[in-house]
Amino acid sequence: MTARSRLWLRATRAPGLLLGFAVALCVVAESTAFAEKFPSHPIRIIVPFEPGGSTDVIAHLIADRLATTLGQHLVVENHPGGDAGAVGLKVAADAAPDGYTLLFGSPSPLAIGPTIYPHADYDPAKRFAPVALIATSPQVLVVNPHLPAKSVHDFVAYAKANPGKIKFASPGFGTEPHLLGELLKATAGINIVHVPYKASTRAIADLAAGHVQMLFDGPAVIAPQIAAGRLRALAVASEARTPLIAEVPTMIESGFGRFIANYWAAVAAPSGTPDKIVGRLNAAINDALRTSDVQAALAKLGADAKIGSPQDAATFIAAESAKWAVVAKAAGVKAAGVTPTGLIADP
Repeated sequence: MTARSRLWLRATRAPGLLLGFAVALCVVAESTAFAEKFPSHPIRIIVPFEPGGSTDVIAHLIADRLATTLGQHLVVENHPGGDAGAVGLKVAADAAPDGYTLLFGSPSPLAIGPTIYPHADYDPAKRFAPVALIATSPQVLVVNPHLPAKSVHDFVAYAKANPGKIKFASPGFGTEPHLLGELLKATAGINIVHVPYKASTRAIADLAAGHVQMLFDGPAVIAPQIAAGRLRALAVASEARTPLIAEVPTMIESGFGRFIANYWAAVAAPSGTPDKIVGRLNAAINDALRTSDVQAALAKLGADAKIGSPQDAATFIAAESAKWAVVAKAAGVKAAGVTPTGLIADP
């Protein structure tokens, strides 16, 4: 008697086992059929920041292309609020794990938040399943053009001569630009004051107006300001110069060792989303990223398309989390014992 025959014989002698076996087969069949017809209605993409920032701009670009690839409309929803994009994270994490609600995340919510809020029940690795890494771009150090600094060396010298007088902006506490400002403060030994905003667009506007003097941000949103002369770029935090502003040196060239920090965007789904749906979304995103028009559009934003598997995205995000934990420790950024309203709690 074969193993399959013995299993069937035992099942017929145990009605409960037979029923369980049948239910399991039905669940698998239903899940497979659901995945095969996915998507059958519009998908929403949650951006945990206000409109106009790098994450929002790239989210709209990808959503427009995926609408064609998937044959369904994709709606980008902005849910700003809370430190490290906590409000939008919760909206996405609490959604049904069916592939129809996705998070368009970045370093702040997916890699940095858990590091600076160690006592909060806040673990995106448990609440989300990475779908795909979308793109990366270097962070750029920019200043108000009226500041008497045309290089990082000039900036550091001016800051040392004017302790506590330079204000550096960020789109919020716990964001990548915030940690980069703190890291520069610590490594250069300067006294500069952090001014958090609720969005990159507001921080950039105040920098151009002279209300703050410095910030780090991605080229997607500041390149036009640099070209118009409203901001002055001092350095890019990447291994090599970026073609979008090729005349700007790197932080390494400016004497700051391996001061490297890339902005990145990634798509994630609520934990429990079926693997077949995650795979379908990943394939569609990769197809979109392979097109010349999407690559050209990303290049205009100073970003490079990244093509890979869900596991590649998960590995990348885990490495970023480890890196930012080191940066946060070195810069002394930690909201110990603080649990901001809206941070994700495990169910």
